[in-house]
Amino acid sequence: MEKSKIPVQTWFTIIHLMTSIKKSLSALEMSRQLDTRYDTVWYAMHKIRCAMGKRDARYTLNGEVEIDDAFFVAVDLGRDKEEELKRGRGSQRQAKVLVMVESEPVSKEVKIEKYGKDTPHRKDRKMGFVKMVVVDDLSEKTINYEANKGLNEGVVAISDDWKGYRGLGKVITRVNQMVVPPKQAMDKLPWVHTVISNAKKMTSGVHHSVAKEYLQNYLNEFCWKINRRNFDSDPFERAMCMAVDEYWC
Repeated sequence: MEKSKIPVQTWFTIIHLMTSIKKSLSALEMSRQLDTRYDTVWYAMHKIRCAMGKRDARYTLNGEVEIDDAFFVAVDLGRDKEEELKRGRGSQRQAKVLVMVESEPVSKEVKIEKYGKDTPHRKDRKMGFVKMVVVDDLSEKTINYEANKGLNEGVVAISDDWKGYRGLGKVITRVNQMVVPPKQAMDKLPWVHTVISNAKKMTSGVHHSVAKEYLQNYLNEFCWKINRRNFDSDPFERAMCMAVDEYWC
């Protein structure tokens, strides 16, 4: 908010609207609600999302962590329009995202105690905190770098057999790799795929078109809300603490 020409009341309203719902709000809808210029609202929302990412970057994941990668459809603003579009992993329309989710096993007895019976559609694992990082590539070097920042040394990672995950044992306790057929993805890595699916619905359904340059900010908001889903305190109050504690750069 420092040196901003936006009134403080408008800042508070934007923060309240962004944190009062589980899903995301587009800048266009926010500008309609506040009767404020689109560019002004868009810039303010991205500053808030950036602060959310800085806040979550302070914390590291523990225990067992599901790790996988995802490809998000995103607009490359710097791409030459005459350049031919590639297909598959190297496509210019896809942004690479590394996803890490705390995942604790849940016994059948606990499920019965909580839900009354062992329902098959309930996952056998309990989700904790989440991290999503936009990366340039999915090489072992890049994955180890992000894992070293976002995971504690005692973490046991669960992943598919992608070659980039084979060196995770250098920065954490252990990595359990397994072959994951597409039809069994939700069974073997349930929460990481749920997070990826919901995040893609957010970017494509609410925002329609997201630029690669700003994708990390949208994921920051998505993860910030997930990580505070079970907190008893008011999310607006937490966001205000975050707003006055972080520096914009």
